[in-house]
Amino acid sequence: MLKKRIVMSIFGLLICAFSVGLFRMARFGVDPFQALMNGLNSVVPLDFGTTYLIANGILFLFMLTADRHYIGIVTFLNMFFFGYLVDFSHRMLMHMFGEPGIPGRILFLVSGIVVMCFGSAFYYTADLGVSVYDAVSLIIANTWHIWQFKFVRVTADLICVACGIALYILGGGSWTRIGVIAGIGTVITAFFMGPLIDFFRVKVTDPMVEPAGLK
Repeated sequence: MLKKRIVMSIFGLLICAFSVGLFRMARFGVDPFQALMNGLNSVVPLDFGTTYLIANGILFLFMLTADRHYIGIVTFLNMFFFGYLVDFSHRMLMHMFGEPGIPGRILFLVSGIVVMCFGSAFYYTADLGVSVYDAVSLIIANTWHIWQFKFVRVTADLICVACGIALYILGGGSWTRIGVIAGIGTVITAFFMGPLIDFFRVKVTDPMVEPAGLK
């Protein structure tokens, strides 16, 4: 059973990383944490994967000292490999399709949403830890009991998007290309992905594991 959940975690991670590559091709915005990472990558002279690893390493130190309960295999897989997988998937898609027009960008956005929700369903059902970004909101809400999780998460997401935009402009980015950081794709990932993830969990991933593995 554990082996199956590990495989599901790895598969979900791969699919989610590929979906971020699709979002970057669409240029209609990415999820809030990726918006922060893209903005940070604009001012840091490192590739995206290394920037992602360093930023997550800092958040992991917070996670390690505040509450280790949320640490699992997914935490380490996400921290060490996700950024590099996103880099690889984006380069591969650029090599295959080049710069897409508006119809292509819309297609990439829709595909990214579906693929991200599909991958997330595997990630959540496996229940083998959370990413360091997810852990920050969970610790503030459930460990420190400062505020309800939904309010903490929305606040964290808004801060990430605002900082991502500021860093992108600071790094020389153009306001006309701000959609790379935040746009309709960011709004959709922040507010409207839950039902589709639940659909994939009910129809695909939850039946793959025993009841004890469900959350």
